[in-house]
Amino acid sequence: MSAIRILLVDDHPSVGEGTKTMIEQDPDMQVTVLHSAMEALEIVKTEAFDVMLFDLNMPVISGLELTKRLTASNPEHRILIYTGYEISPNFNLLIESGVSGFVSKTASREQLLTSIRCVLRGEAIVPVQLLRQLRRRDIRLPQEHGERALEEVSINERETEILQEVASGSSNRDIASKLLMSQRTVEYNLTRIFEKLGVRSRSEAIVEAKRLGILSASEFR
Repeated sequence: MSAIRILLVDDHPSVGEGTKTMIEQDPDMQVTVLHSAMEALEIVKTEAFDVMLFDLNMPVISGLELTKRLTASNPEHRILIYTGYEISPNFNLLIESGVSGFVSKTASREQLLTSIRCVLRGEAIVPVQLLRQLRRRDIRLPQEHGERALEEVSINERETEILQEVASGSSNRDIASKLLMSQRTVEYNLTRIFEKLGVRSRSEAIVEAKRLGILSASEFR
C-alpha cells in the first residue's frame, strides 16, 4: 500500500521539523512541511494529501481561514488543527469550517499517530471537554431488520456513498475519483465499513448492506 501523505503547515520551522521527525518514525507516513498558508494553498493545486495538520495561529492567513478555503474547494479534505492554544473560543467556527478534529502540540507521538489514523477512517478527534458540542449525523438502521440491527450499527452518509459505488462495481480508484478523495482514504473507509458490518470482503459487504436495508436492490448492477 502507498504511504500516507501528510501536509503539515506551521509558521515555526523548529516545530514543523520536529513534528515531521516524530510522525515519520512510522514508516507508513510521509510528511511535507510548509511554513505559510499561502504555500499550502498553492501545493494542494498539484499534490494530493491524505491528512493535513494546520497550526491555528499563523500570520496573514490563520489555520481556521486556511481550512475554510480548502474545504470550500474540496469538502473531502481531512484536516486536523494542531495547536498549543485553547480552541474552545473558536470551536464552533472550526467545526463549521470543516475540520476533522484537534490535536494538542503537547500530544505524545502515539497520540498524534492515532489521531491521524482515526481521521483517515473518517472519525472525529475532539477534546473530551468539548465532546458534548458534537452533532451526530448518521443513519440508524431500523430494528425490524433482525439481530444485527439490534447491535445499533451506524453507517454514515459518506460510507453509504462508498457502499453504493462498491455495489455498482466500481474499483477503489474509481471511487476515489468520483468521491474526490485519495485511494488510501477509500481503503481506510472500506476497512471501517467491513468492521461495522462484520464482513471480510466487498461481496459480503454488499450482501449484508442489502440485508440491513442500507442498499436497495435497485443499486445493484
